[in-house]
Amino acid sequence: MDVVDQLAHARIGATHNQYARSELRRDRLRAYLESRAHAEVILVGEAAGYRGARVSGIPFTSERQLTGGGPAEASATIVQRVLAELDVTDDVLLWNVVPTHPGTARSNRRPTRSEVRAARPFLDELTRGRRVIAVGRVAAEVLAAPYVRHPSHGGAAAFAEGIRTLAL
Repeated sequence: MDVVDQLAHARIGATHNQYARSELRRDRLRAYLESRAHAEVILVGEAAGYRGARVSGIPFTSERQLTGGGPAEASATIVQRVLAELDVTDDVLLWNVVPTHPGTARSNRRPTRSEVRAARPFLDELTRGRRVIAVGRVAAEVLAAPYVRHPSHGGAAAFAEGIRTLAL
């Protein structure tokens, strides 16, 4: 069983597992992970967002970015724009401390400690052998890694500057 199948069968606290019943999201994630298998850098955020990976299946990516329709997600837009400006989009793997979505279909919440613990095997698997950059405080608390400001809530410029400073 590969990491995507394991994730689809995982129970991570009270989070919504967007992969459990969606072959489309599993296929997208599997293709994404395969396309970034040799990425030396991984940016790790907090958790799947309600307008981002909960819908698209890919961390820091909205459905609108994939298909041109559906919801856009502010953090995904900023992260993808900065990576494109630096011409490193295909060289960086994006992930979350908690790959499933804590919250509701219309809101996000911070993952609990037990959810972070339950998701840790996925985090460890995908960060192994890569240069890790924590995006936001939750990721920084979990990872012993350089930190950049999360792009949400007015953090776009600080995120971009942090990524540029780390010279991706």
